[in-house]
Amino acid sequence: MHEAAEFPDPREPEPIKLSDLAKAHSGHGPHDGPHRKANATFVILVRNSELKDIIESLKQLEDRFNRQFHYPYVFLNEQPFSDEFKRWTSEIISAPAYYGLIPPEHWYQPSHIDESRAAHFRQLLVDEDIIYGGSVSYRNMCRFNSGFFYRHPLMQQFQYYWRVEPGVKFFCDIDFDPFLYMQDHNKTYAFTISMYEYERTISSLWAVTQAFMKQHPEYLPEDNAMEFISDDEGKTYNLCHFWSNFEIADMSLWRGEAYSKYFEFLDTAGGFYYERWGDAPVHTLGAALFSRKDQIHFFREIGYRHDPFQHCPQGDLHRLGKCWCEEKDNFDHEGYSCTYRYERMFS
Repeated sequence: MHEAAEFPDPREPEPIKLSDLAKAHSGHGPHDGPHRKANATFVILVRNSELKDIIESLKQLEDRFNRQFHYPYVFLNEQPFSDEFKRWTSEIISAPAYYGLIPPEHWYQPSHIDESRAAHFRQLLVDEDIIYGGSVSYRNMCRFNSGFFYRHPLMQQFQYYWRVEPGVKFFCDIDFDPFLYMQDHNKTYAFTISMYEYERTISSLWAVTQAFMKQHPEYLPEDNAMEFISDDEGKTYNLCHFWSNFEIADMSLWRGEAYSKYFEFLDTAGGFYYERWGDAPVHTLGAALFSRKDQIHFFREIGYRHDPFQHCPQGDLHRLGKCWCEEKDNFDHEGYSCTYRYERMFS
């Protein structure tokens, strides 16, 4: 196994030499013994009906990375997995698979939500043609991903996770271990794509977050990543978020006191159902506020696509990773991307 290395960038702390990246891709990365692994898993929220799409994701992930590293998988579903689903997925992967049923109290709309009020606001979003504006199941998913997946009994044995979704693409060979990179460099959260959120779906999220920060200033470390999420030192939220369909993170962040109380505060406010708060902005705000900025990492060398956006490694990273994406088809610095704000924190 090989320790992660990346293209040197003067805007980021502790740049790693390109020679180290080449060693990682050639099978001679520094410090990694032949059996060294992190306490980590892939986590996949998926339905039986998405079998074809998740098989495509798993095949690429195995070919590009996990057939060398053999990290386990945790599959989660609000309905029992079918025998067909278990057979197909277990046959295509090279590591143990765990299949978990989500507890109803972690999935369904909680009793403290006023359904008539929630239905009224859903209809307003439908009238405005907001994507998933009328969907309760989508809101259940966002709430679950925000505050419950890491509490599932199957996840308790692990510290780090890599989130994978049906129908995504992995473009490049990943010959180093991203989990070990997170562990060895004390990273809490990692991403490949960032962008702006639909303001209409999170109208009150920042006001609720400000109220929490006012009550608990002790949870905000010095040198956090406020600069990524606000252009005026926290007066307003600029809507930037890490696209959480790909994320690698240390669950100690979510399980810690600060984020646990933050999620509880959000959940009580009801915005997952009265608006359409997504797990991407919620995770982003949690990571940005409760971690130091140097604990948030951009995996430039991991080529990834979730339609319609993709991150394609550039230059030597593209060559060393044997990537099959086109370098010009890269969302990093498109107008709707927030990655420049991340980079600016280290300039």
